[in-house]
Amino acid sequence: MDFGVIASKTVLLLISLVFWAAAAGLSYVGGYVLSSYKAYDPFLQDKYALLPAVIIICISVVMFVIGLIGCCATIRESKVGLGVFLVIILLIFTAEVAVFVLGVIYRGKVKTDLHGPMLQAFKAYDGKTEESHVVDYLQQELQCCGVYNYTDWIGSKWFNTTGNNSVPLSCCKQNVGKNCTGQLSKLEFLNLHGCEEKVQSGLQGVLSYAMIVILSFAIMKFFGMLSACVLTCRKEDNGYQPLNSGTFA
Repeated sequence: MDFGVIASKTVLLLISLVFWAAAAGLSYVGGYVLSSYKAYDPFLQDKYALLPAVIIICISVVMFVIGLIGCCATIRESKVGLGVFLVIILLIFTAEVAVFVLGVIYRGKVKTDLHGPMLQAFKAYDGKTEESHVVDYLQQELQCCGVYNYTDWIGSKWFNTTGNNSVPLSCCKQNVGKNCTGQLSKLEFLNLHGCEEKVQSGLQGVLSYAMIVILSFAIMKFFGMLSACVLTCRKEDNGYQPLNSGTFA
């Protein structure tokens, strides 16, 4: 058995293990979601709420079967099994490349897509609506104030309604306690930097991490396809030795 065959089998077995690991992770997540829903079962009127967990478990079963096909086909060097595994890897590879391209495109559009809705939410803030609670949560979690900075609140609906020259209490720093009343006269108690830049960098960071992971898996799938081709196209050894040309008496 030459080095190419050994390397190809190693790559395919590694990919099979990745499928099994993914199946184990998804089955755990699905089971956890089901158990969580079961605890709140008396309050759930719509049983379709369990559908996502069931789908996750079904996907984990499919992933396990794919890994099993890859492992058995690799060990037995079954051309049919390797062909099926090759098609599956090719489909997943195509999907990963498509997702990677979409991630690259969307990463560049995060700023433009984020600015309008965020600006509208901050302008409509009144401290009572659900959108206002989202703004408060955002400012508290990211320790920011306003879209660009704290001055965005000056002249806003909230600022004009309260009439006390203050910003929402969610702009207060976490370590100042009740000393902060949102008054602009005490800027040392307030977060001065805006939220848009922090949200943008956070989303772009998540997208970058996801793209690196997807690219890594896509590269692995690419080598997996090459490995499957190597084993599929390999000529079987029939056990006979070629005769050397020569003169026989």
